[in-house]
Formats: sequence, C-alpha cells, structure tokens
Amino acid sequence: MAHIIVVGNEKGGSGKSTTCMHVATALARQGLRVGALDLDLRQKTFGRYVENRRAYLARAGLTLATPDYRDLPEQDDASLQPGENPYDARLSAAVAALDPVSDFIVIDCPGSHTRLSQVAHSLADTLITPLNDSFVDFDLLARTDPETGKVKGPSIYAEMVWNARQLRAQAGLRPIDWIVLRNRLGAQQMHNKKKVGAALEELSKRIGFRVIPGFSERVIFRELFPRGITLLDLKDTGVDHLNISNIAARQEVRDLMRELRLPGVTPEF
Repeated sequence: MAHIIVVGNEKGGSGKSTTCMHVATALARQGLRVGALDLDLRQKTFGRYVENRRAYLARAGLTLATPDYRDLPEQDDASLQPGENPYDARLSAAVAALDPVSDFIVIDCPGSHTRLSQVAHSLADTLITPLNDSFVDFDLLARTDPETGKVKGPSIYAEMVWNARQLRAQAGLRPIDWIVLRNRLGAQQMHNKKKVGAALEELSKRIGFRVIPGFSERVIFRELFPRGITLLDLKDTGVDHLNISNIAARQEVRDLMRELRLPGVTPEF
C-alpha cells in the first residue's frame, strides 16, 4: 500500500502547497513513485504547481522527476451507495486509482474545514501541519492563557486530528505520525519565537505531535511557482544561480525530508 502524506491546516497562507510540492518532488527525485491530489477544489494551488512544472519542462526540453498529479474523478450520483457522501466516494476513487502505482501519495488539504479534508486526515500515515510561527496560527492548535501563555487545551484543528486518530485506531490502522512544521521562522522577534516554541513543545507532549523547523520567509519560494520547479531542481534547470540564500533554503528542504522519517527514503537529497 502507498504511504499517504497529508498536508493540512485550516488556515490559509501557512505554506501547505509549497510544502506539498517540495516533499512530493524530493521523493520523486529519489526514483519513488509519487501520486498527488489537491482537495482545494476551487484554488488547486498544488495542482497548478504541478501543471506549471509540466508546462515549463516541455518548453525547456527538460526531463525532471515529477509527481503524478490527478484531479478527483467526477462521481455519478446514481453509482453511490445509500447514504454515501459523494465527496467520500470521489476521494476514495482517487486514492484507489493511485495506490497500485504509487509508493507515496501526497494530499494537499484546503485552508478550511471541509468534508474532504476531514476524510483525508483519517487516511494519513504521515500528517504535516505547516504553521506560521505566531500565536495567531498557534490558536488553531490550542487555546492559551493571554496572561501566562500557558496552554489551556486543544483547539478545533487538534480536535479534528484526534477524531481522525480514533477512526484509524478503530479500523486497526497504524497511528498517524503527526508533524507540526514551523514555517516563516525569521531572525527577528526572538522573544516571540521562544514563546511560540515553548508553547508548541508543551502542547506536543499533551496531544502527541513532533515539532520540526520548516521554511524561512524567502522570496525564492514565490519565484519558483510559475515555473513549477523546487529548490532541489535549481542545479538541473540552470535558471538560477545558487546564491547563499538559495543554498540555505535548499538545506531547509533537505533537513525537512530527513526529519519526516519516511519509510524507504534515504536521508540524502
């Protein structure tokens, strides 16, 4: 069975699609078969990223490893079982089609609570939750005391993950390896960074996730999207010189892939 990686967070702008594309491409560059799904049926940022990649490679005459992105199949209501949700059926059909031909399936969830996102979380072997390094985004995971900063209890998204874990346990599936990815870590606001870090460490012990550093705020991430390339592709495309900032950003991707501890994946990228 394919190992399913779900990237989810109910807030937009946390770097979900960037994370999806870099993880999926890093795996594909290792010769692994990688399927890709985007559950944000309106924006499809991850899907557009892969489409941009295919178009750019065709124009440039390049051959680079690329995830096998597919849209969710349309579902004929007449084919649904009594009481079956059409979104459940579409996602199940998409995963069933990719599973035999994939080592990994990377699923990007929308920045809101949807039925598709809820079901995808219950399918996750690995769950990555990108989180901007601020208490505004931390509030999605837990409620904190405004005076002391102490964690008072889990919030809406953490409760959804808990429910997904319960469903997997009832089905006899392996537990979700939940990873919170601290994105947009800047050199400034060190006091706030420490407070967010301490709150995440406290919460991780209470509700069971791993905290790892993600991507810093860099212009390069926005520049890569139109061509559909990732930081790991820069040497192969020849379109960007590897300045110090780009080298540091590429190292962040490599560090992320090592910290994910995915089965059958070598530590070097």
